[in-house]
Amino acid sequence: MPESSAAPAVPAGTSPAVPALAAPAAAGLTAEDTKLVVLARGARARIGAVEGAAVRDQDGRTYAAASVSLPSLTITALQLAVASAVAAGATRLEAGAVVTEASTLDGAGYAAVRDLSADAPIHVAAPDGTVLGTVVE
Repeated sequence: MPESSAAPAVPAGTSPAVPALAAPAAAGLTAEDTKLVVLARGARARIGAVEGAAVRDQDGRTYAAASVSLPSLTITALQLAVASAVAAGATRLEAGAVVTEASTLDGAGYAAVRDLSADAPIHVAAPDGTVLGTVVE
């Protein structure tokens, strides 16, 4: 079960408003968060997906995924990374990263992370790994 510190549930079929990206910190990402960006870039590049994502759980385990678009299933990379973490027993997330050509974070992926953590930073990076910003709310 997720911890009670998670954000309130969002009605099915809707996505919450995603807070604006905060400018990247002058000091850059921690080594652990840089690893998430590297894993997300690899997941995206491996299959030529629109986006890649990675998350780190409460035990420091990492999960990477790429977006999937099939006739019967569409899931964002961040949603799939969170689902993989939950399927492996994660109950809380420490951080996440998304590599995308978009300049914003998708609402569905944001909601999936917030289901497990109200305060985990979500870094958004360009395909070349340049961090565009971080959602911290």
